[in-house]
Amino acid sequence: MRRAWAFAQMGLARRGFARVPDIEFWKLCGSGTGEGFTPLPNTAVYAILAAWPDLDVAQERTQKSGPFSRYTAKAFESWHLYLSPTSVRGAWAGQTPFTATSDAGQGPLAALTRATVRPRKAAQFWKRVPKISAMIGRDPNVLFKIGIGEVPLLHQVTFSIWPDADSMAAFARSNGPHARAISAVRDGNWFSEELYARFRVQGTCGSWGGGDPLTAKKDAA
Repeated sequence: MRRAWAFAQMGLARRGFARVPDIEFWKLCGSGTGEGFTPLPNTAVYAILAAWPDLDVAQERTQKSGPFSRYTAKAFESWHLYLSPTSVRGAWAGQTPFTATSDAGQGPLAALTRATVRPRKAAQFWKRVPKISAMIGRDPNVLFKIGIGEVPLLHQVTFSIWPDADSMAAFARSNGPHARAISAVRDGNWFSEELYARFRVQGTCGSWGGGDPLTAKKDAA
């Protein structure tokens, strides 16, 4: 991504994405350095999250509509993930952005956690992030992971992809930094808003790091 152009678009995005036909919900997010799980911004990597009526519309709009096409044209590399929500709990900016559907599919699952961190709790939150990042990085099952956010330090999103529900649950429930952080969040009331969503991966397009992370992991196995 051409950094100066992309950074400038952050302030102009609201008008552009709001005009895309059929878009139901959208967020333009920045990322952190490394794998994204840091408070230091990476001005080269951005994520566009959007909700659509169905898969066909999602593929059509993300490939051809104005804002998405402009980002793709300016990017050195882009990767599209098409997801179907299977469970949703909580709110994002005061609304529930996804509608869960029955899941009879197979294949990878994605987990998204979005939180608004209370300012007085931000230091405690970020103190725990490095250990959680290291833990997920060592997990042999995780297919892809990144941390993104709308507002640095306070509006944070974690996103990861797993081969199946069992491997996802094993990480979430393991007795380690992640479990201890969840307990601290609950006990300390760190978040003023939370959203937890799970998705079935329906397809991908493009590349990340020179290939498709989901295919690369499968081939390596």
